Amino acid sequence: DILAFCGFPPQHWRQIWSTNPLERVNKEIKRRTDVVGTFPNPAALLRLAGHVLIEQHDEWDGADRRYFSEHSMKLLHVTEEEVAIPELTAA
Repeated sequence: DILAFCGFPPQHWRQIWSTNPLERVNKEIKRRTDVVGTFPNPAALLRLAGHVLIEQHDEWDGADRRYFSEHSMKLLHVTEEEVAIPELTAA
């Protein structure tokens, strides 16, 4: 669904609708498979791609930067009781 990002807080939209991180991972997998050339079986290719994904995860996990702020992540778990609903007043 192309509009799935709309279900997230507006603060997340810029990061979600960009495919740059995904394109970067795909480019790295392609670069590594080009170096190897021929794989003996599909499991070998899967291991290589899995290793690239693990490396990417470790880079993001160990980095001091945050892709989403803690405040914006808390907005994902806001319940209806926590949302301030303005009361209607009689005019």
